[in-house]
Amino acid sequence: MHIEFRHLRTIKAIHEEGGLARAADQLNITQSALSHQIKGLEEQTGVELFLRRSKPMKLSAAGMRLLRLADQILPQVEAAQAEFAALRDGEAGRLHIAIECHACFEWLFPVLEGFRKSWGDVDVDIRPGLAFEAMPALKREEVDLVVSSDPEELPGVTFIELFDYNPVFVASAQHPLAAKPYVEAEDFRGQTLITYPVDRTRLDVFSQLLIPAGVEPASIRKVELTAVILLLVASNRGVSVLPDWVVREVKYSSDYVTRPLTEAGITRRLYAAIRSDDEGKPYMQELIRLARVEARKLQQK
Repeated sequence: MHIEFRHLRTIKAIHEEGGLARAADQLNITQSALSHQIKGLEEQTGVELFLRRSKPMKLSAAGMRLLRLADQILPQVEAAQAEFAALRDGEAGRLHIAIECHACFEWLFPVLEGFRKSWGDVDVDIRPGLAFEAMPALKREEVDLVVSSDPEELPGVTFIELFDYNPVFVASAQHPLAAKPYVEAEDFRGQTLITYPVDRTRLDVFSQLLIPAGVEPASIRKVELTAVILLLVASNRGVSVLPDWVVREVKYSSDYVTRPLTEAGITRRLYAAIRSDDEGKPYMQELIRLARVEARKLQQK
């Protein structure tokens, strides 16, 4: 016996409408085609499915059994179809994120909080364990978006500009370097540099200043939380380099100061790297929009 979804829809329509003509209208087929379908189904089952002499037309015991099956299966089929339509139209899906910029957690969480209120059907997750292999993970579809300050030429990957920021030197107000209008690479010699626990190539102070100048600080202290970095700096336990917006957002005390890196200053840009095929998805576009809005708020503080 081969029962199809259309057979279950037919059983349900006839039960609801009480006759072939109205059921055919509901199913948008001719009455002749509906009668032919019923005949074929009864031949398959070997039993009558309807009490034809009754008005309105009623289901037999065997027909009622199929109706119960239809009531169980058809809502699940319709739900699956709705899910597939939402995925196709970009209203639902998966948004797993890897962050190469450690400080960006401070900025990203408000973005995701606003996003989830409007896009509850999108599965959002942050994958911190993939930060060092973010781009390969994006290509392998293990993540769907990477926050990065290092755009690359990668086939099938699009880098979308988010916002610019300035890495700034942070030191205690009592630190000797606080008296300078700006700091240079040589000023870091002999200093304890407090950084996030990430590879130095991912830190602006190294990639943009110290590595090109061939300068190595006296020691490096790695700290997970921005607030703790600022606490240590304010206590004159070392110096740090942080994005300007991070220092404004996580204001700890007035016991530290910020200075530009080099006389001209250094400007960096954050990007959202996504697979090019995902660029047109509405929820992806909305996340990018919210990210830029939140960035403007941070820059205005």
